[in-house]
Amino acid sequence: MLTFEQKLENYAELIVKIGANVQPGQIVMLNASLESAKLARLVVKKAFEAGAYDVKVYWIDDATARIRYDLAPDESFHEVPKWTAQEKTELAKKGAASISITSADPDLLRGVPNERIVNSDKAARTALAEYREMTRSFKVSWNLATTPSPAWASKVFPGVSEEEAVAKLWDAIFHMVRADLDDPIAAWNAHIEKLHAKAAYLNDKQYRKLHYIAPGTDLTIELPQNHVWLGGSKQNAKGIWFVPNLPTEEVYSAPLRTGVNGTVSSTKPLSYSGTIIENFSFTFENGRVVNVTAEKGEDKLKSLVEMDEGSHYLGEVALVPHRSPISDSNILFYKTLFDENASCHLAIGSAYSSCVKGGAGMTAEQLEAAGLNSSMAHTDFMVGSAELDIIGITADGKEEPVFLKGNWAF
Repeated sequence: MLTFEQKLENYAELIVKIGANVQPGQIVMLNASLESAKLARLVVKKAFEAGAYDVKVYWIDDATARIRYDLAPDESFHEVPKWTAQEKTELAKKGAASISITSADPDLLRGVPNERIVNSDKAARTALAEYREMTRSFKVSWNLATTPSPAWASKVFPGVSEEEAVAKLWDAIFHMVRADLDDPIAAWNAHIEKLHAKAAYLNDKQYRKLHYIAPGTDLTIELPQNHVWLGGSKQNAKGIWFVPNLPTEEVYSAPLRTGVNGTVSSTKPLSYSGTIIENFSFTFENGRVVNVTAEKGEDKLKSLVEMDEGSHYLGEVALVPHRSPISDSNILFYKTLFDENASCHLAIGSAYSSCVKGGAGMTAEQLEAAGLNSSMAHTDFMVGSAELDIIGITADGKEEPVFLKGNWAF
């Protein structure tokens, strides 16, 4: 049985070698919360051991972020953070890899006026528009990972001491990212091959539509011509493979922007901009959201949809079996990085350009013509459960099961 230190070492190695797949001579940008300092320092060490040219660390402190939201003048939330955005964009153009290790409290921004959150989010997304497009098209390598914070751990494991909650969350994270195995690199390579096989099957099928059927859900999603299903590892512009999310259990593509019709209901809460949104649904007509409901956080959900015109449409359709490690844990993480990998999910907002053949090299106009959505937003929400059936509809109208009772049908 591995010790905590051995599992932490494995986790750092996975982030560097499987996640960002850091190459000799490469610059690494590391965004790290203060709670993740111990892991972040190990990642810096592993990156240099892999031959990194330099590792630039950008520290994140939730406590000071909350102080700013409470006390800063309203106009400051409209200010675009140009210098940081320019540095990250320039480094990405030089081929820098990006690693983010977060541990945010899901309730961090509870009570903050929604307008402040929306304005700050828009300012940051505007400033980083070019950089975000490079990551969405997988031109550069990037990876998202996470560590526990006391506030987050206590949210996931209420009713126990803070210390015990943090320990339990560490154990869960180590298990979900396979860092508790003797050879996690080999385990990840085998897992990636399984995801590639599912994506290959769907790419061969080229279903014209997917029909989602579950309690509260009757939704039809049309897929673009020459759509591409992706899963596991991706290739950047230089042909280097990397894994954007640790963990990952999904196979995903992009819907046709104007081809979504019906109603879909959430199956897990959504942690968005520091608040929790629960029991919500969207109704679509010709791709566009025409109705939004939520038992909790409806105003916040509507502000997401109203971010721009593109945030009224879907940008991602992702398939995750109900019988997957994260789902089987029966843990609600209140963090999209984990919860989206326990459940089939959709995303409001921008599509990944690589989800259509040749998309990574297309202009914005060409991607629009291919049927992909564009937006400042990209927010995943969970719709999968043991009661979800997904029917694939071929170009000639034949219906075939893709998911039955929440799991792969092939």
